[in-house]
Amino acid sequence: MEQNLNDKTACLVTAFQSGDVNAFSRLYDMHINLLFNYGCKLTTDKELLKDCIHDVFVKLYTKKAELGIIDNFKSYLLISLKNKLCDELRRRMFMSETAVEELNPVAGDDVEHKYLEKEKSCFENKKIKHLLAQLSPRQREALTLYYIEERKYEDICTIMDMNYQSVRNLMHRGITRLRELVG
Repeated sequence: MEQNLNDKTACLVTAFQSGDVNAFSRLYDMHINLLFNYGCKLTTDKELLKDCIHDVFVKLYTKKAELGIIDNFKSYLLISLKNKLCDELRRRMFMSETAVEELNPVAGDDVEHKYLEKEKSCFENKKIKHLLAQLSPRQREALTLYYIEERKYEDICTIMDMNYQSVRNLMHRGITRLRELVG
C-alpha cells in the first residue's frame, strides 16, 4: 500500500514538473492534512501554519523547473514546512506578543472575568512551553514525529538527516528528560 502511494506520488510529481496543473492540485490534496497535522505539533498558531503551508506549495509551484528529482516527496514537504515555520517564527520573535486589548482592559465584572481567564490560560501555556523548552528542538521534533505522526524510525532518520542509532538515542534522552520534568 505504502509503495503504491509512493509510486502514485512520484508519477504525480513528474506530471506536475512537466506542467500538469491537475497533478499539482492532486499533490496538494493528498498532502495538505498531513502537513497541517505535522505543523500543529510545531506551532499552536493555526493561521501562521496555514500561511506557511501555502507558502511551501507556492514556492513548489513557482520553482518546479529548478526542483530536479525528489526521491521522497512527503519528506521533502515536511522538511520544507519545518524550515518555513522556523524562518517565520525567527522573524516574529522580535515582535511583541502582547495584544493592545490586553494592555487597557475595560472595567466590569464580565470583562474582568474574561481577562482573568485569559491570564490563567496564558500562564498555563507558558508553563507548558517552559517544560517543552527544556527539551532540545531535535528531541521535540523526533518525539513528535514518532508519537504524534506515527512515523517509523527510518522516516525520522530521513526527515531529520540523522542515522538510526542517533535517532534512537535522541528519543531516549527526550523521554528521560520529560520524565524528570514531570515526575
